[in-house]
Amino acid sequence: MPEVALDFPRAWAEFPDPGDEAQMFRCDLTWLTSSWTCIFGRGCPGVYAERPHDGCCTLGAHFSDRADERRVKKAMKVLGPDDWQYRATGRKQGVVERDHEGERKTRVVDGACVFLNRPGFPGGEGCALHAWALRNDTEPLETKPDVCWQLPIRRRYRDVERTDGSSYLEVSIEEYDRRGWGPGGHDMDWYCSGNTEAHVAPEPVYLNNAAELVELMGQEAYEVLADLCAEHLAKRSALTLHPATRAAG
Repeated sequence: MPEVALDFPRAWAEFPDPGDEAQMFRCDLTWLTSSWTCIFGRGCPGVYAERPHDGCCTLGAHFSDRADERRVKKAMKVLGPDDWQYRATGRKQGVVERDHEGERKTRVVDGACVFLNRPGFPGGEGCALHAWALRNDTEPLETKPDVCWQLPIRRRYRDVERTDGSSYLEVSIEEYDRRGWGPGGHDMDWYCSGNTEAHVAPEPVYLNNAAELVELMGQEAYEVLADLCAEHLAKRSALTLHPATRAAG
């Protein structure tokens, strides 16, 4: 079925951050209670039609900051030749390059991210950092670039001033739809968050991606969110289901 429209009614919840009184969370309950799941290797056609086996790894991953880059470089040192197809290339030439705007990102080798194992690799296809983490009882968020483990969950910040002159930092937890990539997002031939093919998980995002949400929000805030999501699902309102989840049945 086709990708759903980018704009549709959503249910949002706002609540104070239990760990920081200067922050408020604003969370997209419609997205977080959807049945989206990553389907790489299970029908994902890739974001570009000419690269159907890359998933969303064709362009490489931009680092959020130096700490993100250091974590990935540390993780890569534990990858053996059976874990990482491009290990020799990565170790010899490095795993970082700059894009046309000078931003640092993972190197692209043979048309996709240097950490992407291609079909036919004996160690299995997909992200070498992700696969190593799963094989070694480690959360992939401890090895992968920030943008890779967060997608398609998006965290955004906004300073809000109240009418009484006080202010707070608003932290939004929401769907990272194709617009999150900027103008180039509309050039993608396929994108998962709004596609029915990817809304096939037996449990909602807030449960399947609990580790990622805890990392983004903190444990206390996640527990508040989980209760709100469960309450939202129980109400069965018109805003409960993401259109792609509804269309997927």
